[in-house]
Amino acid sequence: MHVRTEWRGKRQFEALTPSGHRVPMDASPSAGGDGAAPTPLELVLVGLTGCMGIDVVMILEKMRHQVDAVVLEADARRQEEPPKAITHVQLTVSIDGDVPPHHAWRAVNLSLSKYCSVAHSLHATIRPKLVLNGTEVPEKE
Repeated sequence: MHVRTEWRGKRQFEALTPSGHRVPMDASPSAGGDGAAPTPLELVLVGLTGCMGIDVVMILEKMRHQVDAVVLEADARRQEEPPKAITHVQLTVSIDGDVPPHHAWRAVNLSLSKYCSVAHSLHATIRPKLVLNGTEVPEKE
């Protein structure tokens, strides 16, 4: 996989992905940027939620479940000192549809433990939470 990223002035960069998509990035105003685009670290969380979302939907479809909606939210904690890396992520996976709770948890856990390359690329603890049809569902041990 090859990505090309070019400086566009000040703190702005634009990446060209292997699939031909352009992704703008900028630093926050506190870091000398204009805040005109997502920061690179924001894009890491976007990548995590997208990767997990794709996995969860694919797994549930293979289980032949009707999925009506999937929303993923990631709340990250970072180190105080540079490099200010992400250390913990609270990942909330909300699924609407006709899906048994144990199958929804299985899809989330398979993504985290086996399939999501972004999750495996992070050096952070990722704690999932499942909300199924509007109700939080604890994982049975």
